[in-house]
Amino acid sequence: MPSDSPFQIDIPATDLLTYLFPTSQTASDTPIWIDADDPSNALSPRQLLQWVKRLGAGLQGLGLKSQDVVMVYSHNHIFMPVAYLGIAGSGCIFSGCNPSYGVEETVYQLRDTECRAILVDPTLLDTLLKAAIKASFPRDRIFLFSDKDHIGIDGIRGWRSFLPPVSQTDSWTWKLMDATESRTTIAALNYSSGTTGVSKGVMISHQNIIANVEQSIFMRDLEQPYQPHNRPQERWLGFLPLYHAYGQLWSIAAAARTMSPCYFMRSFNYIKFLEHIQIHQITHIQTAPPVLVMLAKRPETDDYDLSSLQNVLCGAAPLSKELQNEVSVKLKLKVVQTWGMTELTCSCLHVPGGRDDRSGSVGYIDPNATIKLIDDEGHEVGPGERGEIHVKGPNVCLGYWKNDNATRETFDSEGFLKTGDIAIKDENGWHWIVDRKKELIKVKGFQVAPAELEALLLEHEHVADAAVCALQLLTDCVREHEEHPRAYVALKSEHRYSSSEWDIERWIGDRVAKHKQLTGGVVFIDEVPKSPSGKIQRKVLREWANNDAEYWQKRREGAKL
Repeated sequence: MPSDSPFQIDIPATDLLTYLFPTSQTASDTPIWIDADDPSNALSPRQLLQWVKRLGAGLQGLGLKSQDVVMVYSHNHIFMPVAYLGIAGSGCIFSGCNPSYGVEETVYQLRDTECRAILVDPTLLDTLLKAAIKASFPRDRIFLFSDKDHIGIDGIRGWRSFLPPVSQTDSWTWKLMDATESRTTIAALNYSSGTTGVSKGVMISHQNIIANVEQSIFMRDLEQPYQPHNRPQERWLGFLPLYHAYGQLWSIAAAARTMSPCYFMRSFNYIKFLEHIQIHQITHIQTAPPVLVMLAKRPETDDYDLSSLQNVLCGAAPLSKELQNEVSVKLKLKVVQTWGMTELTCSCLHVPGGRDDRSGSVGYIDPNATIKLIDDEGHEVGPGERGEIHVKGPNVCLGYWKNDNATRETFDSEGFLKTGDIAIKDENGWHWIVDRKKELIKVKGFQVAPAELEALLLEHEHVADAAVCALQLLTDCVREHEEHPRAYVALKSEHRYSSSEWDIERWIGDRVAKHKQLTGGVVFIDEVPKSPSGKIQRKVLREWANNDAEYWQKRREGAKL
């Protein structure tokens, strides 16, 4: 039998703006979204709501209709919440684009979303304009977007140029949604590779976001010495990228719901990260395992006063209990784990926020959700047995954008989302992630689809065939869950001596974002292992990578000397 969450909560059945800004309440003047480098640059909920109304009215003035997509290609700054809530609140769809993307990756998202307007960080304009030319996207629908006013660059106007004045938008109101509309209206289109294949747009509804915020806050408040109504003031550090579901959920929506000041970093830098925790007396962070590795191993950690920090929520990739406990002891705080994926809005398993767990568990099922664990034969397994996590709940996405086949393949006959992650559970309903069935490679919390890199490798004139998998490496004898994309490449016979492994690695590096580069190296082989039906034998690749890991580890460590 599938396991229901031990917790049930009421989830408001409305639209995102009404949820965060109830018409019966006056929006607060307390700064919530704050520039970590310049705290005078900040937005309160009241100020944000005013900007949201102007953006909503402005998008409608451009002729955008309900469920049109607006792509936002930007680093973090305090107006990203305005874009996220203003676009979704106006009935359009927010789609964040990774600022590390190159031209081809940006072209792909531009075309796939069929977006009607683009907000672009001025520092990314050059890449965006090259992508726009390739995608035949009109220049007059591209707008500079930052927390500063811009008069324009090369004929590209600032986003504020299409906003009506405040006096004309005070009376602007968003469409109030009923339960059905909330459940079926897309608010965000976040790109994910799912369990296999190339990047796909994940359709996240208003209800999905509201449900996952309520679930996450409930689990955060669980087993605490306080009650939710008298929760002590928290201060968060918003370094998670806001084009990503993890950052959107916590740094935008949950910050607004809990009135937790969130200090935004434009991009992650470890020394600045430590400085901001010390200066702003940060109490809580939401992060991924690579940051915990830094906290545990980097000598700079000891140079800063991090005593204000009380709680670390860690997700986005598996975290070993050894690393979890090392950070807990070193910083004298709680490290609590969560598990999820973009298709679950953000998360679906949490360790209670008040519990000091040292077992490496990802905790209980979130309220109102149901999970079953399925073995390779398709049978449900019980406590202590390994099985793929299948999920049903109000936080489960609507499916994939313009991709009915992928949607059908991702949901089982009972409507459960097949996640590709392997877990075990105990008799008390606690879960541990033990493996990953899906092909995806996790690089510092980001997803890398082997199929995407394989397709790109096949564009190289010397490559006959290629297969990509993860190379897992250790640091200081602690498995830090660090995966590196590694390519096994068969060259065309006539080009066998035309390219070196390094040539192929560098060629890929010039064409993809940093996290997709072949940092696990390139290995030339005679033939890519395939089944009789032509499918790449991923199990063989993993065995090769495991055998290669020790040599590659020594090579990498030698390079650091």
